[in-house]
Amino acid sequence: MNFDFPTILFLASVVTGLIWLADVLFWKPGREAQDKEPVVVEYARSFFPIILIVLLLRSFLFEPFRIPSGSMMPTLLAGDFILVNKYAYGIRLPVINKKIIDNNDPVRGDVLVFRFPDDPSTDYIKRVIGLPGDRIEYVGKMLYINDKPLKYKQEGIYVGSGSGVSYTGTRISDETIDDISHKILIRTEQPDHVYSCMQDGRLFVVPEGHYFVMGDNRDYSNDSRFWCAVPDENLVGKAFMVWMHWDSDGNGLDTSRIGQTIE
Repeated sequence: MNFDFPTILFLASVVTGLIWLADVLFWKPGREAQDKEPVVVEYARSFFPIILIVLLLRSFLFEPFRIPSGSMMPTLLAGDFILVNKYAYGIRLPVINKKIIDNNDPVRGDVLVFRFPDDPSTDYIKRVIGLPGDRIEYVGKMLYINDKPLKYKQEGIYVGSGSGVSYTGTRISDETIDDISHKILIRTEQPDHVYSCMQDGRLFVVPEGHYFVMGDNRDYSNDSRFWCAVPDENLVGKAFMVWMHWDSDGNGLDTSRIGQTIE
């Protein structure tokens, strides 16, 4: 079950704020000096500023997320806790997600958090591959953007641990997109899927106002190859740092990942 935490925060701030305001304007003037403040008013007065600050921080500055799967390995591991820059792609109102201030647009190579187009209550994280108007081809485990192949450099065989041990044996490649390099995982012996959103299973032209995204763990990622592009209104923010890692299927806390930047 997915909880709409921003909506819960918004409603909590409204309710506590209204109770506090009602007490200041109507109830408090009518109370005797010796009368004790009602418990509901005491809690509202105490929690309203905290809830409001958390709401503003999550809505306009930074929001924490947990990585639940290995689709972005080796960049992000299952169990990583990350921070997302909420103002990188414009300021949006909480709950309704309406953009009120324009900022930068995503660029190729950004690690993007967005609301899944097929289920907006679920947040996804993938890497931006194609911008509006781009012609994307994926053939033989290689990407072509506007008919130009990306640069690849083989980096050896991946050895996983914990929840990522099942990906041991996949090949690590260094992929360069617009001079931005990052590691990807590819299982060379696994044939390409029939990608339902790509013409002839290999070609996709990104519509205006949309972005084509893929996971770095290329053969184990549910991404734009299967459900098409991400509309601009679904953008949440840009992932930029790992602040904690806890792998319940591995060794628990991994302090070596704390503070790592996401590239």
